[in-house]
Amino acid sequence: MTLQLGDTVPNFTQQSSQGEINFYDWAGDSWVVLFSHPADYTPVCTTELGEVAKLKPQFEKRGAKVIALSVDDVNSHQGWISDINETQNTQVNYPILADVDQAVSNLYGMIHPNANAKLTVRTVFVIDPNKKLRLTITYPPSTGRNFDEILRTIDSLQLTDNYGVATPVNWKEGEDVVVVPSIPTEEAKQRFPKGVMEIKPYLRMTPQPDR
Repeated sequence: MTLQLGDTVPNFTQQSSQGEINFYDWAGDSWVVLFSHPADYTPVCTTELGEVAKLKPQFEKRGAKVIALSVDDVNSHQGWISDINETQNTQVNYPILADVDQAVSNLYGMIHPNANAKLTVRTVFVIDPNKKLRLTITYPPSTGRNFDEILRTIDSLQLTDNYGVATPVNWKEGEDVVVVPSIPTEEAKQRFPKGVMEIKPYLRMTPQPDR
């Protein structure tokens, strides 16, 4: 199964480090960041899970829950969590799915046979409260993920869902945004009273409207 942006993500029930999880029930009306790992006790992923634990308040501030996945079992996860807590100076405070039968991995297309037929690739799925897939990023095993970028994309998605804007290159919270092409300039000036700067007819900037 190939999940594409805008698709409704499939529900599943799977064991985790925090007990059995029915994904839809667990997600509720929150945004969700689901991120997969090739296996427990891998060095790059150890640093990633520690960083996500430290950033959990930042995800919660955005109404987002985090959940990890690895194809190892719950006992393995618990041992790995102890290592993560020790080496990363944190406490893993979110569930890690124990996808031993690879049911979730196959459901979400996390097995890439040409990379490794037995292990999940390291993919990030950002899912909105309507269970729609809004963003995916897939990394090779050698490159650690940038979770500041994941937070940035959630900021962008939540902003652009509510206003007729898009976010430009390297945009960060509080910076100017792009007026979408479908809004005529005169209408944009009314909708965005902080001002509209027309660089080109198709490239118009305005201060972030919710600040």
